[in-house]
Amino acid sequence: MGEKSIQKRKFILETARKVFVEKGFKKVTMKDIVEACDISRGGLYLYFDSTSQIFTEVMKLESEEADDVFSDSIAEDATAADILVLFLQEQKKELLRKKDTLTQAVYEFYFENQPGKKDNILKKQFDAAVKIIEKLIEAGVDNGEFYCEDCAGTARNIMFVVEGLKISAQTIGITADTVDREIVYILKSLGVEI
Repeated sequence: MGEKSIQKRKFILETARKVFVEKGFKKVTMKDIVEACDISRGGLYLYFDSTSQIFTEVMKLESEEADDVFSDSIAEDATAADILVLFLQEQKKELLRKKDTLTQAVYEFYFENQPGKKDNILKKQFDAAVKIIEKLIEAGVDNGEFYCEDCAGTARNIMFVVEGLKISAQTIGITADTVDREIVYILKSLGVEI
């Protein structure tokens, strides 16, 4: 793919992201994306076959960008506790963000398209986050920052709390205090003095 094609594809994904943020996943059509991008229908189909394909690519980009922001924020001398707190604070920012979020669209997409699929991107992202947190907790246990008898179970529990907060943020609403309380609970469960 040439540079011009790469830039066009990127433009389509960035524009489509805005459409998904505004309308969710279920209500978006290829026509909506064509109109938002101000391109021909054939021009869009050169790059993508469906809104599902576009949305999957948008989610991959979101994940890569979030990973980059998180990685760039970690200081060289950061401890395991520092990194875990940074991760939880980044989650808090995302949870409290009222606009420009894909959360509703993500859940619509998965409820409609992904039950039981082996290549479920959301599950892969969840499992990868659990693995990273598990390794982080293990490092914290090894250097005496954390106390934990079941690093894998604790990492999984942390991600279930984060996912539960995401759903709560979209349905019943949550406050910064609510998120802070959960962060404190997670850190105390690992023996971190608050």
